[in-house]
Amino acid sequence: NLFGGCCGTSPAHIAACAEDAAGLTVQPPKRRGISAVSSARGICRVGLDEPFTIIGERINPTGKKALQAELREGKLGLVKRSSQEQEDCGAGILDVNMGLSGTDDREMILKCVALLSQSSSLPLCLDSTRPEVIESVLRVYPGRALINSVSGERERLERTLPLAARYGAMFVVLPVTDEGIPETLEERKRVVLDILQRAEALGCRREDAVVDGLVMTVSSNQEAARLTLDLIEWCTRELAVNTVCGVSNVSFGLPERAWVNAAFLMMSIGRGMSMAIANPASELMRSLILASDTLNGRDKGLRRYIRQFGGESTEKSAPSTAPTKKTPEAFVMEAVLEGDADGMEQHLLRAMQSGLDARFLVDNCLIPAIEKVGALFESGEYFLPQLIMSADAMRTGFSVLEPHLVKEENEAHAGTIVLATVKGDIHDIGKNIVALMLRNYGYEVIDLGKDVSAETIVQEAIDRRASIIGLSALMTTTMVHMKEVVALARSQCPASLRIMIGGAVVDQLYADEIGADGYAPDAMSTVRMVNAWLK
Repeated sequence: NLFGGCCGTSPAHIAACAEDAAGLTVQPPKRRGISAVSSARGICRVGLDEPFTIIGERINPTGKKALQAELREGKLGLVKRSSQEQEDCGAGILDVNMGLSGTDDREMILKCVALLSQSSSLPLCLDSTRPEVIESVLRVYPGRALINSVSGERERLERTLPLAARYGAMFVVLPVTDEGIPETLEERKRVVLDILQRAEALGCRREDAVVDGLVMTVSSNQEAARLTLDLIEWCTRELAVNTVCGVSNVSFGLPERAWVNAAFLMMSIGRGMSMAIANPASELMRSLILASDTLNGRDKGLRRYIRQFGGESTEKSAPSTAPTKKTPEAFVMEAVLEGDADGMEQHLLRAMQSGLDARFLVDNCLIPAIEKVGALFESGEYFLPQLIMSADAMRTGFSVLEPHLVKEENEAHAGTIVLATVKGDIHDIGKNIVALMLRNYGYEVIDLGKDVSAETIVQEAIDRRASIIGLSALMTTTMVHMKEVVALARSQCPASLRIMIGGAVVDQLYADEIGADGYAPDAMSTVRMVNAWLK
């Protein structure tokens, strides 16, 4: 279907070509779907017949202080070094996220893509929720990129999905709606089908899509992994669509996370997953992927497996937290330390029968025990599930003792705190833990939940005469709403009101930038800050 000239041919030559071709019949193109992304110098094919693909996750400033510092200075030395290390470790695609407070993410991602297009042969996954940023990169990217991501949220469907069709990019399908993350498999299936149908209406094909299994941590919901695995299998077997997952999400808050990540990865591959967002430097992860590719025929001639394999295991003993002397108060403290909410009431009743009063048990058993739990959590000896169970045991203890506590009429409340995850953000695990811990320290906590507007937060603080507003955000696109809350609160609330922020994407620098009074990286830091302000 193509007939013409090249460098050095003249208009006369082209005219002669046109004359000779006038009687030829043009054959309609036969479009064949292909799941692949490319750079200027390389291609990565995706699918069950191709080697399993690792999307390198390390070019992302979240939680990386050294990278954050460089990006704020406009430097990309660590980006270049990380891209080379991930390529050397076997990554097939590089995820690029430049979301960082105090920087222009559009400018930085364009600089980053320009650098990586020359220094790396790997295709890029463009990780941004801002459609204008995605389009700016797609216009100049020398290859076929992967967009991360297109969700069922109205703005993403209307603005980001058409970009994938217009620029011929592959795209990650994220089963999330404006109402949040669907809790059931059937609800997630409906979101996936809706996005795929809209994509096909724009001219995209199933081969262009990669469905994100969207795994949540099993620390807070042990059904989370099963739900994701079922969705992966359905997408693979029923829809013939490629799938991807952020593997490390499943183990958040657990000890020895590498084992849980590895087991989940293997289970996901067994269900048909074709890609994973992970750290390619993990030898355990690479080894298991190579072994699975060998067993299922993805590694032709076993060449990749023969080049590299290995692993290492370590064992850690659980910390011993049991009191040595089993006095009645020791049993109470042990119930908190071991997260024994079911046995707490019995231990407290026995302690009171032995002559200990409720106030003594609060001041000398419950409070010291939860403080020890906090210290163990901060030192890495306790993990998220233990922290949650201990907080539940503490809450049970307070509910048992409250009727027995004698309160003076003039006793002032420790303080009221309004907590919320800001508008547009649906992540609330960290905020929920903070609420538990603050309640256990005697504060009244008004938890407004997630995706809460600035107006609602400030009005609740006014109505409740709150001393503190606590704001949470886990996405670079939603943390900007913290600034709105601060500005509104400063204009409508008493000058004595304190505002604190937290979340993986924010830091003290951002707190200073928006005028917040403080930043707390975790639950125990929050408690210490609140104690300093109110006690």
